[in-house]
Amino acid sequence: MSPRRHPPRPASGGPGNPRDAVVTGLGFCLPGGAEPVFTAAQVWDIASHGRTVLDRHDSHYGSVHLSAEQFEERLPDIPEFFSRHYTNAHRYGLVSLVEACADAELDLAAGELGEAALLVGRGSVDANVDSYLTLLGIDPDSATTLDALEMFVAAEQAVSPSDVAVVQGALTRTVGPCFTVSCGCSSAAVQIGNARRLIATGETDLAVVTGVDVFNVDLIQKGQRLLHGAQHAYDGMDAAGMPDLLPSFDSLMRPYDRRADCINHGEGSATVVLESREHAARRGAHLYGQVLAAAMTRDGLANPLAADDSGAQLARAVRLCLGDRWRIEQVPYINGASDGGAAVTALEANTIRELYGPDPTVLMSSQEGCFGHHGSPAGCLGLALTLMMMEFGEVCPTANCEQPVDGLPFDPVPGTRTRPLDFDHALSFNYQIGGVKHAMLLGGPDAT
Repeated sequence: MSPRRHPPRPASGGPGNPRDAVVTGLGFCLPGGAEPVFTAAQVWDIASHGRTVLDRHDSHYGSVHLSAEQFEERLPDIPEFFSRHYTNAHRYGLVSLVEACADAELDLAAGELGEAALLVGRGSVDANVDSYLTLLGIDPDSATTLDALEMFVAAEQAVSPSDVAVVQGALTRTVGPCFTVSCGCSSAAVQIGNARRLIATGETDLAVVTGVDVFNVDLIQKGQRLLHGAQHAYDGMDAAGMPDLLPSFDSLMRPYDRRADCINHGEGSATVVLESREHAARRGAHLYGQVLAAAMTRDGLANPLAADDSGAQLARAVRLCLGDRWRIEQVPYINGASDGGAAVTALEANTIRELYGPDPTVLMSSQEGCFGHHGSPAGCLGLALTLMMMEFGEVCPTANCEQPVDGLPFDPVPGTRTRPLDFDHALSFNYQIGGVKHAMLLGGPDAT
């Protein structure tokens, strides 16, 4: 395991409530070029320099390239009878879980996650579809009893909508809450909100949230035709904000850049460990920061492939986060979720104008261009990067943004260098085609 790039900071005994949801561990299994990235230090090295690790040979796609040896090194005790049926989604989700627990200095073998909540976010056109179709092609009448048992194991692991949560639950042997939600790119962010509530109400002292997706490239390409035809199916309905940029493997995604003309996808997993402040203090855990509030809204449109680019519901989600306790002026940085689409950029721009007024000075950057638009992991990665930026006093640039779109009401931090900023409150956005809007209010360890 790679060491921290910064010295441990003890859990605070200062301001705060014992039931605050603090973040103590970060783990990843994300694209890194020839090798995956696993640690917070590796992710920071890429994001802080605005680097992209998307494959550039035959296509622009974020591949993890996790080897069997790398998986077995981190999870040596899983019986091969089970592990041979794992899809990449299982492998990535398990690896990021193990990495996050190592970062938080939680001992899986000692049963320290035995009462933890394990919350998984999923939501994509992913590789599990292949497993499902393969299983449908098996003739059960020709199988031996052992073959039939293995088919059952594979079916449970590859087809169940809570598949990754099931194998994580078996690894940790938790007796705590363990479930999956699927609302596309907001899935892990929604689970972070659920984890914060479970901790605030005292239902658990420890929650582990994983977002994982593995895209099926063939289905993405077929989906392009679906998106082209969807507008016709909804003619005459309120279908504002149909996706204007489709997935592409031919050119590079450029959020907030005037040359943006496509979205690139990337696979992988990200995991965050959250604890009650009281629990973290007892362990002397390092605190990255805390989740102060989270809120989800929907646009309420009839078209399931549309989104309202007015920003009205995203602004509403932010106001729900702030409530009467915080002011928008306390938030000088937002981790955006732009994939390069003009509709998404318009959504974020309109939200900023609605929240900050006519002369905003806020910074907002997106790191989607580093690893690709990867669905569910975005919520965990956005939280992780935002808290690291807060800790280091540096805002990461928007990857692949060199020529910002004219008229943006925020500074997208173009280029390849971080921007110095001393801050202890930030927002992180996630949204999904179909109208889901999610906002998280994040704070430093002692932010009130």
